[in-house]
This record gives sequence, C-alpha cells and structure tokens, in this order.
Amino acid sequence: MDAGLSRRETFQRLRDIGEDPEALTGIVVTHEHTDHVSGLASIARHYHRGGRSLPLYLSRLTAPAIDWGEFTPSIEHFQAGARLAIGDIDVDTFTIPHDAIDPVGLGIRAHGVKVGFVTDLGYMPDSVKMHLRGSDLLMLESNHDLDMLKVGPYPWSVKQRVMGRKGHLSNEVACDFIRKDLDSSVSTLILGHLSENNNHPEIVRLMATQALDGRLLFTRLVIAGGRKPSEAFLY
Repeated sequence: MDAGLSRRETFQRLRDIGEDPEALTGIVVTHEHTDHVSGLASIARHYHRGGRSLPLYLSRLTAPAIDWGEFTPSIEHFQAGARLAIGDIDVDTFTIPHDAIDPVGLGIRAHGVKVGFVTDLGYMPDSVKMHLRGSDLLMLESNHDLDMLKVGPYPWSVKQRVMGRKGHLSNEVACDFIRKDLDSSVSTLILGHLSENNNHPEIVRLMATQALDGRLLFTRLVIAGGRKPSEAFLY
C-alpha cells in the first residue's frame, strides 16, 4: 500500500520484516500526495528493468495526477468502491474525506483475516466506520495534537487545512472513534501517520490507552513511527 519512501528504503524495510522485495506482486495507491507516491515510479522501474511489470492499482482519477516522467508503468485502474483481487488477497476500496483528487481507504482480506487501513482523512464519516467493521488489525491515522498544531511552526493556512474536514485526524478524533466505534474484533490497533512537528508518540499512546481502557478492550496498541518498521510486523 502506497510508496512514499525511496525504493532503497522500501526494500530494506520489507527485508527487515522478513519479506522479499522481489516477491512483490502489486502496489495499491490510496492517493497522489507526495508522501504516499514519491518512490512509486522508481520501484516500478526496478521491476521493469528486471523483465517484469509490477501492477500499480490506482483510481482512474488518481493515476493522471502523478508525474511518471518518461516511464509508463503498468496501471490497473479502479473506481473508488470497487473490490480488487490481487492473487489470494481481496482489497475493498472506499472513499475518504481528504484534499486529494480521489482518496481511498482499504479493507484487505486474506486467509480469513481482515486488515483495515485508513489514513489522511479529516473526520470519520459513518461510511468509513462501516467499512472498518470486522477488522482484525486496523491501521488508523492519529496525525496531530491540536494544541501542538495551534502553537506549532506551520503557517495558519496549513494549520487550517490540517484541521479541516478534508485534512487529517487529530489524536482527539482518533480516540473518540476508539471510545465509541472501535469494533471489538480488532485485536491489534496501529495508530500512525503521526506528524513529526505537531505530535508525539507518548501523547498518542497515553490518550489511546485511556480510550481503550474505557471500553474494557484488550486490543494490542501499537504506535507506528516514521523511521523504522512498526513492531506489529516484526517477528
């Protein structure tokens, strides 16, 4: 899902969790913002030079918004709301509120397990909550602490964007979802996409732990950092 890191870094992180980069069979892209696609063309070119095409799954509106340079990748277009079949994995796509052209969240199913994946959204509409139900593992955005954002270094126009209904989830909104709507099926909750300037992992951990305790849920909580693979994927 997505490729916001360089090819070298992406491949190293796959190796760090025991996965062979050469076994990659496709990449599903949620939206066109740079932090999600900056390594995409380089990764696709790597497989092309090796004699095979790596399918890239993008919505019909997202694909033209990416600068591919002179390289023409192998693109599988989809309409938001479609189900993708990638080998033995089914991927349900659904629309999310973000200031991209056609952003999507993902519900991934394989071998009787469901993974929900949703970041980069300004709020949690009922439609998104519905798609996340039944997840065994959920990756959810907890982007910023509101107080840190308000006094932080961003220009006011950027702060308004981040806090807007097509911006990013605050810790408060993420924890409100945990308290009211997190499905009891979720055995592992990963909170990620944390702002380096306007958040801190320990703030997220404390708030999310309190929200989980209020539900009497025994969900494993993982706070994803941006500089190394999440502990949820290390064996």
